[in-house]
Amino acid sequence: MQKILWSSIAILTLLTTSATWLQGGNGHSSSTPEFRTSDRCVACHNGMKTKAGEDFSIGLDWRASIMANSSRDPYWQGSVRRETIDHPQVSADIQNECSHCHMPIVEYQARVQDKKAEVFSHLPFDPDKEADAQAEDGVSCSVCHQISKKNLGTPASFVGNFVIDPPDQGYHSEHGPFDIDAGHERVMQSSTGGFRPGDADQIRDSALCATCHTLYTVARGKDGMPIGQLPEQVPYQEWQHSDYAGKSSCQSCHMPEVNGDTPVTSLFGESRKGARHHYFVGANFLMQRILSDYRQDLSVVALPDTLTAGSQRTINFLQSQSARVSIPNVEADKGKLHVDVLVENLTGHKLPTAYPSRRAWLHVTIQDCNGRTVFESGALNPDGSIRGNINDTDPTRFEPHFREITSSDQVQIYEPILKDSEGHVTTGLLNAVGYLKDNRILPNGFDKASAVKDIEVVGEAAQDPDFTGGGSLVRYSAAVDPSSGPFHVEAELWYEPIGFRWAHNLGSYQADEPQRMVSYYDSLASGAAVILARTEATK
Repeated sequence: MQKILWSSIAILTLLTTSATWLQGGNGHSSSTPEFRTSDRCVACHNGMKTKAGEDFSIGLDWRASIMANSSRDPYWQGSVRRETIDHPQVSADIQNECSHCHMPIVEYQARVQDKKAEVFSHLPFDPDKEADAQAEDGVSCSVCHQISKKNLGTPASFVGNFVIDPPDQGYHSEHGPFDIDAGHERVMQSSTGGFRPGDADQIRDSALCATCHTLYTVARGKDGMPIGQLPEQVPYQEWQHSDYAGKSSCQSCHMPEVNGDTPVTSLFGESRKGARHHYFVGANFLMQRILSDYRQDLSVVALPDTLTAGSQRTINFLQSQSARVSIPNVEADKGKLHVDVLVENLTGHKLPTAYPSRRAWLHVTIQDCNGRTVFESGALNPDGSIRGNINDTDPTRFEPHFREITSSDQVQIYEPILKDSEGHVTTGLLNAVGYLKDNRILPNGFDKASAVKDIEVVGEAAQDPDFTGGGSLVRYSAAVDPSSGPFHVEAELWYEPIGFRWAHNLGSYQADEPQRMVSYYDSLASGAAVILARTEATK
């Protein structure tokens, strides 16, 4: 029944959009625009099921993803507003730069017209305005599926500088992983008003993802003029420097393969092997919770249950595929208990990677034979801060990388700490010229000595012989009463996509977007972090 319903919707959409196209609707009677919004795609790419009954609705999965909601992201909106307040002289440049990957349709069309894209002129979104609809559509279907092979994997393509191939005989090419039969090709050409499907290797290439996930931000002085460049997000380069390059791609982890054969269109297409889900499991489970809880504020189209499912799917992905924690050694000596905790990175890039608000840390507890806690480091507070982390109480300071932790007010936090041109700690991306600390856990095969500057280890971890490609070993030494043993040790690796300081530093900016984001964070702070991995031992 559901398949019949989806097919009926798809056919109705086909007839409606074909008529609109033939009549010259939307002002495109004589030429085909570079992009179509996702409503032209999702009706025909929902409601599919594998032979085993697994749902494969590309449109529904994508609609609840961070990609689809990139322009609705309140943290991004608040951060862009912050930067324009900090650097008002170059507000237009900042909005243009920040729209590359969050409002890519708007930015690309401005770019080809030699103009600057705007962000706030589209907010709040008015769906009756074509430009707002394109801005609201985020990283839409016809963005990723039209990216050309040109410049992929090179610096020319980074920071959202992808290239869209020009029309061929009046038709834009939509690149996919499969050959398409002539009948379905005609259907898509008619329903989209000039877009033709076809297979292309770049859709499977990590370099395609690198266009928007390799970001170098322009640091600005007080007068707004450029003073440097920050490698803000470089997971692609981290991946290239790991054992994962050439073995697994971004897509193979973040777009899980469908089990078994499945149709890829609801218009009774043949089943395909190797299709991939479009919910894009990644790192930011918190944002999907915010989008669900504040859907009216943020013009969210995805339904709450799909956002909740997406958030939980991301948590499951993180907890099953990101890290492993073990305790290879526990020893007692002269009134002290020494515990070695090993954290292993199971991903193909640093953990955590990309946007520098992300952090992971160790929470270690030691209990005596009566269950009394005699040592604890790294407990999470209800407001999302970490007990003992000096940066959460004093934004000018931060925890160093530790080889050995001897006090409960020391915390091993795997994080990037940005520095401004005067060497001060900052969370302002356009103030940042580099890093004071970067001890994010390295992937297997990552060689610290040969890493280029953009992905180098910074701070005490650079000289730590137990901080290597694949993992980090840290010792905890706690004073204990030997007569109260045996001792039970628990070690957990926690993770936050938006750290306490990165959220609350927006609080001083008296504008709607920053203030709104702080209120959202505070309302969900108790669920802002999750445990990635844990272990225990008794001595």
